Amino acid sequence: MLTVVRGGAAALMFFLELGVLGAAGYWGFTTGPNLAVRILLGLGAPAVLATLWALFMAGGKAPHQLHGIARAVFEAAWFGAGALALAGSGLVTAGVVFAVVYVVDAVLRLTFHAV
Repeated sequence: MLTVVRGGAAALMFFLELGVLGAAGYWGFTTGPNLAVRILLGLGAPAVLATLWALFMAGGKAPHQLHGIARAVFEAAWFGAGALALAGSGLVTAGVVFAVVYVVDAVLRLTFHAV
């Protein structure tokens, strides 16, 4: 049972990571005064977030791997950016649901030592 919970929390974390990138892209493509700005934001926002994830969090292989409280703060800010991107693009309920799912997943990972 414990293995299933750990595996499920890890899988959910992966899909949440993809969700942040998708939310940032959606926000970018729906924001901005003209097409050029929307394209720049739609492609740029996920690229910046993906770069930050690769630098600080990427599966134990990041060049500047974070641990402890620094990891928790970075993770909360990164997933919070995804929730805010959804809310900022008009999908407030989706943003709130995204944030709640992240918090539940984080609690499960902490509880079952899957961090």
